[in-house]
Amino acid sequence: MFLIRKIYDDVHPANRSALDQVRQILAEQFHLLTEEKIPPIPDLLRNPLKHQFRAIVYVAEDRRNTLSGFALLSHEPNLGFCFLDYLAAHPLGAGRGIGGALYERVREEAIILGACGIFFECLPDESAECADAAQIEQNRARLRFYERFGARPIINTAYETPVGPNDDCPPYLVFDDLGSGKPLPREYARHVVASVLRRKYRGVCSPTYVRMVVDSFRDDPVQLRKPRYRRVPTETMVCAAASARIALVVTDRHRIHHIKERGYVESPVRMQSILDALTPTGLFRPMPPKAFADRYLTAVHDAGYVRYFKRVCRAMPEGKSVYPYVFPLRNRARPPVELAVRAGYYCIDTFTPLNQHAYQAARRAVDCALTGAESLLAGTPAAYALVRPPGHHAERMAFGGFCYFNNAAIAAQHLSWFGTVAMLDIDYHHGNGQQMIFYERRDVLTVSIHARPRVAYPYFSGFVEERGEGAGKGFNINLPLPEQVDGARYGVALQSALAQIRRFSPTFLVVCVGFDTAKGDPTGTWALTSKDFGTVGARIGSLRLPTLFVQEGGYRTRGIGLNARHLFTGFARARFDTRANDERPNRVGD
Repeated sequence: MFLIRKIYDDVHPANRSALDQVRQILAEQFHLLTEEKIPPIPDLLRNPLKHQFRAIVYVAEDRRNTLSGFALLSHEPNLGFCFLDYLAAHPLGAGRGIGGALYERVREEAIILGACGIFFECLPDESAECADAAQIEQNRARLRFYERFGARPIINTAYETPVGPNDDCPPYLVFDDLGSGKPLPREYARHVVASVLRRKYRGVCSPTYVRMVVDSFRDDPVQLRKPRYRRVPTETMVCAAASARIALVVTDRHRIHHIKERGYVESPVRMQSILDALTPTGLFRPMPPKAFADRYLTAVHDAGYVRYFKRVCRAMPEGKSVYPYVFPLRNRARPPVELAVRAGYYCIDTFTPLNQHAYQAARRAVDCALTGAESLLAGTPAAYALVRPPGHHAERMAFGGFCYFNNAAIAAQHLSWFGTVAMLDIDYHHGNGQQMIFYERRDVLTVSIHARPRVAYPYFSGFVEERGEGAGKGFNINLPLPEQVDGARYGVALQSALAQIRRFSPTFLVVCVGFDTAKGDPTGTWALTSKDFGTVGARIGSLRLPTLFVQEGGYRTRGIGLNARHLFTGFARARFDTRANDERPNRVGD
């Protein structure tokens, strides 16, 4: 098994290790690359303006972070095209589908970026153009591979003209239209080729050579070679990411946690109401949850608490719930023997029950949040973990507020191995769980907009002066608001929160989504409308960050679906700039 993930920086140890292995694969697989010619990928990631392309790196690795392949893609935003510099699999990974998986991910990335297509070079498969018979067979295999995706060499140009008299096997320029079927205009292609030759081959291709190659593009539209190998219908190779850009991970075990006691508002119908409203939008790509090991849990939660929660739920009779009623104010060092009585040792309130299925439901919610986090690592721009029970009130060794495990914090902890993380909590109630978990850390910024703790649960946290401690001083931001808040007042607080996040400049954003800020919610006093949620989504989307949404509160089931739809349509409009992407092909054809 291997995971494909996107490398966002060269700062975090996991990313540095991956880039070191990329360099090793380059040295082993591309023998013509001398030490000086191996691309400086860390510098490409850090300095896109210097190199005039934005570098995007994908790696295929196992759970021990050993690389089996990589892809380096360059994005030119002004002309709106991508150039595939390298795609390579380790010899030991051959035949495992690594190359195909990497190229599919590259195509998805190009579509998300609104690129007209991907250009790249392939050595020729004609014996008249390459004297090495063994090399010819490798070249044919490579062009056969890309032709499966609809990518073919551009013909009737001088692109494959050798630069020097001793050059052998000059490359073809290959084009993948990403399944659009749109013709490639001559003038646009000339701009692309000039950009590639001048920037990628600076100091190699003379201005005279560049002008000669550019002027050789005379066909309008540009012609591609007829399929030579196995033809695959283009429509089968179109990426789903073109329209469905948000991964949707829905917990499949939440219904077993159905508390039917009067007044328990955290009910299964919440999930279906949201799902029914989001499905018709076409914004979401369903993704099944994967199972993750307990080590992801205990990286955030106390191992003793995790064992207790699992054990007490397993011991509960079917249909019976236990609510904490005795709390260790005097002596936390001696927990009682009886499991039901010990509930108060780990709980912060008297209305969050323990029952036979609570652990299973909470554990699956964690799996969903982690699946969403891994989709961000794989390059998906956004994901939504639609889960219950919620999690943002769960602390390191305490449950409460309907929450057992802190789903969002566990996902943030996982992401923090690969980049800095900002957590934005937009639930009506304070996100005390992540505040406590990350209070002494500077690599995870926690920001919460909530009702004043003097009047709203959990009452004893969420004050402005709680700013973090030690290394985390200044990296916990609380923005408490009064009991009566409308969309305009909330917008001011949100803008302040987003300004803090921009200053932090995180690699990833985790949003704790609560719809209990809506007008009429039984657990809140604010008056946000569906239109307000659209504005909230758009402002979050304007950050243009890889974003994981994790469901928290929201208990007015009549309006929760509409509010969710407005939040995500607003987010998608700002995050993906869909209107600009829709217009780009027309500009290319001008």
